[in-house]
Amino acid sequence: MTICKLCFISGRVQGVFFRTSTARRAIELKLTGYAKNLPDGRVEVLACGASAAVDTLCEWLWDGPPAARVNEVVIREVERDDIPKVFTVN
Repeated sequence: MTICKLCFISGRVQGVFFRTSTARRAIELKLTGYAKNLPDGRVEVLACGASAAVDTLCEWLWDGPPAARVNEVVIREVERDDIPKVFTVN
């Protein structure tokens, strides 16, 4: 069963390859969705796929790439009719 979780990551998460690193990890986990910067300095991640793989990515978001300093990760499960086919960086 495919689930989707929407995550908002705050801290030093822009300009440190957070989106690219997230996409790499998501693709390794066979997830779809996206990672994008928000105007307020956070990164938004949508992760869709097998429950265990989505949970693994959500845990990884607390660490991110080496240059990141994550202060908070807010996660909520969402229902979507339009589940993405690939993982993209926006």
